[in-house]
Amino acid sequence: MDRFTKNYVDSFMADVIAKNPGEREFHQAVREVVESVAPYITSYPQLMDLKIMERIVEPERVILFRVPWMDDRGEIHINRGYRVQMNSALGPYKGGIRFHESVNLSIMKFLAFEQTFKNSLTTLPMGGAKGGSDFSPKGRSDNEVMRFCQSFMTELQRHIGADTDVPAGDIGVGGREIGFLFGQYKRLRDEFTGTLTGKGLAWGGSLLRPEATGYGLCYFTESMLKTRGESFAGKTVLISGAGNVAQYAAQKAMRLGAKVVTLSDSNGFIYDPDGLDEEKMQFVFTLKNIRRGRIKEYVSAYPNAVYYPDERPWTIPCDIALPCATQNEIEEQDARHLVDGGCFCVAEGANMPSTPEAIAIFHQNGLLYSPGKASNAGGVATSGLEMSQNSMRRKWTAEEVDAQLRRIMADIHAACVKYGTQEDGSVNYVKGANIAGFIKVADAMSDQGLV
Repeated sequence: MDRFTKNYVDSFMADVIAKNPGEREFHQAVREVVESVAPYITSYPQLMDLKIMERIVEPERVILFRVPWMDDRGEIHINRGYRVQMNSALGPYKGGIRFHESVNLSIMKFLAFEQTFKNSLTTLPMGGAKGGSDFSPKGRSDNEVMRFCQSFMTELQRHIGADTDVPAGDIGVGGREIGFLFGQYKRLRDEFTGTLTGKGLAWGGSLLRPEATGYGLCYFTESMLKTRGESFAGKTVLISGAGNVAQYAAQKAMRLGAKVVTLSDSNGFIYDPDGLDEEKMQFVFTLKNIRRGRIKEYVSAYPNAVYYPDERPWTIPCDIALPCATQNEIEEQDARHLVDGGCFCVAEGANMPSTPEAIAIFHQNGLLYSPGKASNAGGVATSGLEMSQNSMRRKWTAEEVDAQLRRIMADIHAACVKYGTQEDGSVNYVKGANIAGFIKVADAMSDQGLV
């Protein structure tokens, strides 16, 4: 990076930090993108004159509201609700809703910022947004979750719509929560539209939507592996998380010939040296999706497995790591463990799960490494396909959706290769994804004037 470009990055980040004090996750996400696209921006003075990047980092709208609700004992609780509508240059705002105690404005802004570029990479007409609440459904009854969702949607419905903003699920928001949110939206607005994605199959949902993020992650990883003449076959894979993304990433990796040996949740991880199989995955599906239990229960059913409380899985030797839990779950020391354990490929299924220090170690050691905005884009891509099906009032087969998903992930990989290929022939997927996503948004914003 030349001195002029470095000065641009330093000045830009100083301004972002001054305007958004204390928002560590947002600063981290912005820096990663700006450092990648700065050489491109400084090569085109019109982008600097139009202050495209300065406009992209400023949300078009931030909605913050209280969410009062009553638990089963009659006690009143107050949570915060958020919706960050980041950028609509490419289409209606699109991005998930997260219910988790860690949710705050910084996390919502970082996710919405990342979503803008992720949606751009899919080539589908979707802008970027994210929303959620510091409410956690963990340990709550169905009725408590329903009452919270109804209160949350009572305010959110004023700001969303099929042609305005189309939320989806995220951490803590699965099919149950989407159903409660949609039901309240329909009751208040008196309309049945494709305003949320991730809906039940009987009422507008798309086949393969639950599987899409995990399957898409594996399709993207397949493309990465092919650049080195490799595949999933015979490889040992570490997966963090035990939710939707982790479950289907594990299932697809297994079906592609890999040996998946870990899953985790916020309390610890399980290591199964025998590897997961279809029977074990069915146990996990039931445990997490129906019983809503903890991953440590896995070892009761499969005693050859070991449970490691309050630890992450990155110390286990492996070939491939697929972090599918949450942001900043791979820190510098974790990255060193992965390298020392023989890992040669890291593809992110979560949003920003690797810290900058960890990413630096991956690059220094020549690992194949993909940021979440590229490798986990399959979920929002299939949400976009659900939007298309809703608009047309029709349903595609699972085979049709899977073919579209494979094509989209292959196209995203090709874009990363186009803009991220280095002089030595290696691919910097961070650079490639950021530049490819930025160019499309920047062109749209330039065309639409100063808005």
